[in-house]
Amino acid sequence: MSRRPGPLALPELERLIAAGDVDTVIVAFADMQGRLTGKRVSARLFSEDVAAHGCECCNYLLAVDVDMNTVSGYAASSWESGYGDMVMTPDFSTLRLIPWLPGTALVMADLSWVGESGPGDPVAVSPRAILRRQLDRLAERGLQAFVGTELEFMVFEDSYRKAWADGYRGLTPATDYNVDYAIHASTRMEPLLRDIRRGMDGAGMYCEGVKGECNLGQQEIAFRYDDALVTCDNHTIYRNGAKEIADQHGKSLTFMAKYDEREGNSCHIHISLRSTDGAAVFADDAAPNGMSTMFRQFVAGQLATLRELTLFYAPNINSYKRFVDGSFAPTAVEWGLDNRTCAMRVVGHGHGMRVECRAPGGDVNQYLAVAALIAGGLHGIDQQLELGEPCAGNAYTAGAQRLPTTLAEASDLFGGSAVAQAAFGDDVVAHYLNNARIELDAFNSAVTDWERVRGFERL
Repeated sequence: MSRRPGPLALPELERLIAAGDVDTVIVAFADMQGRLTGKRVSARLFSEDVAAHGCECCNYLLAVDVDMNTVSGYAASSWESGYGDMVMTPDFSTLRLIPWLPGTALVMADLSWVGESGPGDPVAVSPRAILRRQLDRLAERGLQAFVGTELEFMVFEDSYRKAWADGYRGLTPATDYNVDYAIHASTRMEPLLRDIRRGMDGAGMYCEGVKGECNLGQQEIAFRYDDALVTCDNHTIYRNGAKEIADQHGKSLTFMAKYDEREGNSCHIHISLRSTDGAAVFADDAAPNGMSTMFRQFVAGQLATLRELTLFYAPNINSYKRFVDGSFAPTAVEWGLDNRTCAMRVVGHGHGMRVECRAPGGDVNQYLAVAALIAGGLHGIDQQLELGEPCAGNAYTAGAQRLPTTLAEASDLFGGSAVAQAAFGDDVVAHYLNNARIELDAFNSAVTDWERVRGFERL
């Protein structure tokens, strides 16, 4: 297809369908685990029906565990309520071609309950809706959020199917040693990395580049910051697409927060606010460190709520194994000026003045994390919280309050958070607490390799 990469207008898609260049349209959304979920629809049906009316999917997609098991405890979906449908309504601002899948376009969808004659009320517990609610709160104040996500992953020479068959044991990393910023050692992966970068550019994203990271086979592909919702949608498509492209290369890659005992996969999230007329509300050249009063209150609120909202930054059992002193993953509730030992790192100037939250790992649901960053920041603005002095040294040894160390601790804090209740609503809090309970129950009932090695003979 000969066209300039970027967003795809609906009339242009219609022309591509008529010409036979597009035969499939993926209608999808991010589920609780941040996975791209939805349907492949024939291009003809999309043009004749789905574009105008959306399409249905089972509401259990927001009430299952990572293995797609139906589980109890959700008010929004259950056997008792019959597992009915939700409506996926295309958001045409997200429409694009998917270059690594021939003849395929994709559009992200908003979820609604089925009404009497079409889509009804929004599904409030869907990650995209949770973020939209926080963006609406900003818009009421004449503010908009810009976000960049820095998502790390590890590449393996083994295919996904081989890795599964081997129980994910004995996999071969794509490099043999630390390749942080290394050009030569990362070049081995360049055929795969280049295809990912070019694929994402072709899907309308602004790929800035790629760099090696500390762990074996570890890389980070960076994308230009954008409107918060745009960035989160792109993040979902990228995470899914990178796996698909790796699979086409006979390789695999993982975004899990902590694959082994070395450095984990992070997803640092940069966030800045501007007024709706484009003014840089976070910057004030006359203020200390160039930080406006609003920015200081915003960061203070994020710090004050960091522990109680950690569930939205670290949603899985494995997430908490990444929080290790001296690992570049944060453990202390501290902020600093360009200080990578802190959970919140302030960088930039002018329109680029922003705060980087270093708590999320590669397994994060970015819609939920960005929603939490906004909710915490607005709490700081509303309460006019004072920001303390920045940590100028090693935050790991500064004696500050610590991030939660387990999913259970984070769940308890989230469940008792007045900020979470006020910002997200009782239904959202209960839904994601139940998701955490399901994960904890599954983990606590599992017998691991670690237990067998320690206990089979020697105990």
